[in-house]
Amino acid sequence: MAITEEQMEELLSHYPDKVKKNRKKHLVQKNSAETCQQIEANTRTIPGIISQRGCAYAGCKGVVIGPIKDMVHIVHGPVGCSYYAWGTRRNKARADDATPPEKIFSPLCFTTDMQESDIVFGGDKKLAKMIDEVVEIFHPQAVSICATCPVGLIGDDINAVARAAEERHGIQVLSFNCEGYKGVSQSAGHHIANNNLMEHVIGKGTTEKNPDEYVINILGEYNIGGDGWELERILADIGYTLNCIMTGDASYEKIRNLHKADLNLVQCHRSINYIAEMMETKYGIPWLKVNFIGVTATIASLREIAQCFGNQELIERTEIIIARELARVTPVLEQYKKICQGKTAFVFVGGSRSHHYQALLRDLGMDVVVAGYEFAHRDDYEGRQVIPTIKSDADSKNIPELHLTPDEELYQEAHVHLKMSKEKYEEISSRIAFSNYTGMIPEMKNGEVILDDANHHEVEELIRMIHPDLFFSGVRDKYIVHKMGIPAKQMHSYDYSGPYAGFNGSLIFAEDVANALVTPAWKLVTPPWEDTNRRRSDSNA
Repeated sequence: MAITEEQMEELLSHYPDKVKKNRKKHLVQKNSAETCQQIEANTRTIPGIISQRGCAYAGCKGVVIGPIKDMVHIVHGPVGCSYYAWGTRRNKARADDATPPEKIFSPLCFTTDMQESDIVFGGDKKLAKMIDEVVEIFHPQAVSICATCPVGLIGDDINAVARAAEERHGIQVLSFNCEGYKGVSQSAGHHIANNNLMEHVIGKGTTEKNPDEYVINILGEYNIGGDGWELERILADIGYTLNCIMTGDASYEKIRNLHKADLNLVQCHRSINYIAEMMETKYGIPWLKVNFIGVTATIASLREIAQCFGNQELIERTEIIIARELARVTPVLEQYKKICQGKTAFVFVGGSRSHHYQALLRDLGMDVVVAGYEFAHRDDYEGRQVIPTIKSDADSKNIPELHLTPDEELYQEAHVHLKMSKEKYEEISSRIAFSNYTGMIPEMKNGEVILDDANHHEVEELIRMIHPDLFFSGVRDKYIVHKMGIPAKQMHSYDYSGPYAGFNGSLIFAEDVANALVTPAWKLVTPPWEDTNRRRSDSNA
């Protein structure tokens, strides 16, 4: 259902002229006549608007660093910041050979709980004492320290505290200067975490490279609800060796040995593309953008991965596994499709999820009428070809760029990693888009709306205009949308469901969506636009 120009104007008419001009750049409607539609992204939210974004600290600790299972994560700051990043995502983890029984194998988070006196007199000593306590009690493989806003404002030197703690305890203590205000959103925190891990952890492992033929990493997969385990099942059945999932169910030691792979698969482009690019520069490891959400997308990605290695036996094995999985899941999905067919969805989720889940919803016969990101950059919408045209601003300069060069000992050409001749690699590269991401907009249908950094007003108005059957977002919007009579799914932690990735994930997702659509409770809610008593009361006021 397309939105008319009059409706678009009505949506923006509530803003002052200056705000209206700004927000208009963040709201576009897909027009197939335009070869490359531009959208404003990764700019600061206008003060006073209720944004759904998080901060740089949330991106660093809450997304990238937090899932590492055998480290102790310390939040240097008030308890509220630590609580936000502790219990809000379901990054599952399990013990393995890299996490001996006497070591921890579940993400642990502690806070220095800064008080007013710490703000006045400094919290360095309190932080140092906490590091000593957690090392004594939990014996972690390593420790991370994530700074929150007050730390940067008062000048606590967490880097010096970390260096001193390393000398005392003989383990790595990583410090992340990820104060919330460092960027326009949590995207800045992703970048900070990527830089720190690349500079101080990745490539430091001494484990011998796995002799197996096809060794891969999955980057930007956080094992929410067990997504990573489902992908591991499929890839192992085909014949791949999974070196590391970054950072879902990841151990510190596996991240140190991240460079012992032949190919990097990038699931969440926004949160981890920096590491993919830097590993390509330093070690020559090629990377491929994939999407394992939905049956159609998973099949396409599996076939493309097999083509990367150019091995006929691997290609044939991939088709065998695809046929096996299709025979199992297709009859069940067809039953759910009868319920979902023709329904519409509004998808507003961070990372690459708003793009990924469109494939899965289309598998179920649904249309995504509005989609957007909380913290994307223009290349997430338009594709990586626009990166050279993006102008650097003051906010982006808050995060230093790492200028890497090829490692003298470990660098290998991409064709060597993929075990083929240079000529064959060049031939495969003409068919496979290595180091590329086409973005979300090109795959959307004509008339569908793309919305960056949405706020409550825009969400409510769009719902009133298009009346979607289902709404996907984070937890902040969920209950507001419920009150409007629309079922909502929380996609940052799956509402305690999952996995949603791969073939098994598609079945679970389809069941959850079908149940949401047929639940009779929504018929008992009167949405605001149909509440005549409320409209009469508003007009009298």
